[in-house]
Amino acid sequence: MKPLIYDFSLEELQQWAKDNGEPAFRGGQIFDWLYVKRVNDFESMSNLSKALRGKLVEQFSISALTEITKLESKDGTVKFLFGLHDDHAIETVIMKHNYGNSVCVTTQVGCRIGCTFCASTLGGLKRDLTAGEIVAQVVRSQQILDARGERVSSIVIMGTGEPFENYDATMRFLRLMIHEKGLNIGQRHITVSTSGIVPNIYKFADEDTQINLAISIHAPNDTLRSKLMPVNRRYPFDDVIESLRYYQAKTGRRISFEYALIGGVNDQPEHAEELAGVLKTMLCHVNLIPVNHVPERKYVRTSRNDIFEFQRILADHGVNVTIRREQGHDIAAACGQLRAKHMELG
Repeated sequence: MKPLIYDFSLEELQQWAKDNGEPAFRGGQIFDWLYVKRVNDFESMSNLSKALRGKLVEQFSISALTEITKLESKDGTVKFLFGLHDDHAIETVIMKHNYGNSVCVTTQVGCRIGCTFCASTLGGLKRDLTAGEIVAQVVRSQQILDARGERVSSIVIMGTGEPFENYDATMRFLRLMIHEKGLNIGQRHITVSTSGIVPNIYKFADEDTQINLAISIHAPNDTLRSKLMPVNRRYPFDDVIESLRYYQAKTGRRISFEYALIGGVNDQPEHAEELAGVLKTMLCHVNLIPVNHVPERKYVRTSRNDIFEFQRILADHGVNVTIRREQGHDIAAACGQLRAKHMELG
């Protein structure tokens, strides 16, 4: 298997050019073809010599994703199931907002975190994606938007997998996304979400970036969180909160908390009161997510009245809180649902 060219930074492509008897600026031209002109094959890189294009063909792959399924929602959400070189499949979602287009990317094939309300963990973790395989999801999304004269305005790393268990590839992906000579996505327009991998929350705090951090919390205490999220047994609730306080002290940035509301499980007034007690001293925002029904799971959606009551209690305690606007509900846009169906059929 030839290495995927999207795995390489500008500096590495410049070095590759020099190693192949070319001036370093040829590496810059290759980078420009990948991220600015966004070509799908090396032969289209017309300002490179035929010999150099031949070397690229010999030494690199430029094709990472094969479209298996494409679903379009009436709200403008587009969900893709992409095949990889080893017959695994991943999901990528383009979401249309009033402020622009957001792409939700996947960082692993499957997931081992084991959240009991999530389809992504069905079948467990198969492997990590490389940085280039994550990059390719955004490039493909941008190519689709190019046809409309639009661009990717933001990225959320909230697809299948735990980004902080694939930390090095995730960070390399982020550096490629924000590169001023590439797609040049603003750091504050990128959000990475974690289930609470404590050592790498500390590590991320020390990275000195302006990239947003979101935490999947889903419970206000250790006991309930361990039932919903087995990862909490490895990284307990209090340790997660402590690492987030370090992150906030180091960066001064607001943290987003993702809270999936599950009918009769974690959505009662006492849960809201307890959560407010933990978060009210933090600079944060809580995103309430009415849980999607997953056929393989037994959970039910929280009633509309209970959602608004939960929101009211948090707000009354001074916690910034919103209810997530649902997108792609008609096309199984929850993480892992399309892949799970594909695995069944396969």
